[in-house]
Amino acid sequence: MIIRALAGAAVGLALVPAPASASAEPVKGAPELTHNEVYKAAKLPKVSCKPTKGTSKASTQKYITGLVGCLNKAWKPAVKDFRPVEVVFKDADDKQSCSTGMDVSRSFSEICAVQIKVRLADDWIKAKSDLAVFTSITRTWSSVVTGQTGIGEAWWGLENDRSESMMNEHNRRYYLQIDCFQAVSAKALGRQVKDWKPVVKVPEFWKNRFHGKTANRLYWLEKGYKAGKPGACNTWTAGSAKVA
Repeated sequence: MIIRALAGAAVGLALVPAPASASAEPVKGAPELTHNEVYKAAKLPKVSCKPTKGTSKASTQKYITGLVGCLNKAWKPAVKDFRPVEVVFKDADDKQSCSTGMDVSRSFSEICAVQIKVRLADDWIKAKSDLAVFTSITRTWSSVVTGQTGIGEAWWGLENDRSESMMNEHNRRYYLQIDCFQAVSAKALGRQVKDWKPVVKVPEFWKNRFHGKTANRLYWLEKGYKAGKPGACNTWTAGSAKVA
């Protein structure tokens, strides 16, 4: 049986694994994944969002809080019964990740229950560029989308007794969709991105081996950014080559 790493935390819900219909490549029998209502949503509205990140703890907190507020506004029209998400900053001595149980000394963001929790350290605070912060927050935000649309729960509910290769592909489909939703967010917030390679190189605080090939990550990021709407991010019906 293959464990779906970080699944409960990633979708921002308390999830109970449930049996699903037989899965195939592409995924079948899981309409919450392949025909989710969010795919019908219009292009996300442009949100005027220009928070400025300084090099102090206070300015970085303000930047992140403003960014999450912008994401709430951008995604509200796309997600049915949308629930605004708040950001909570961890105490400086609280290094534990709620999703992995690991102690992480550097900065990171993650979903804990229904909040985005952020640990700030000097790597984000002192950085003059906001690349790492923006990437982490928008990547984490994608899990808000999958959590509130039922995608995360449906992914978690896929059968765990399949071959390892198929289970790995299911996980890649999920995390490539996370990438794509991240790019949709960037477009709505007016973020100018001409090259996604630096974004792909921003590491997560845990070793995620389900991102897929760099070429496919770039494909889904560019696809989501160009379209600006969640319907571009249906990785669940894509051919296996696009989620390798």
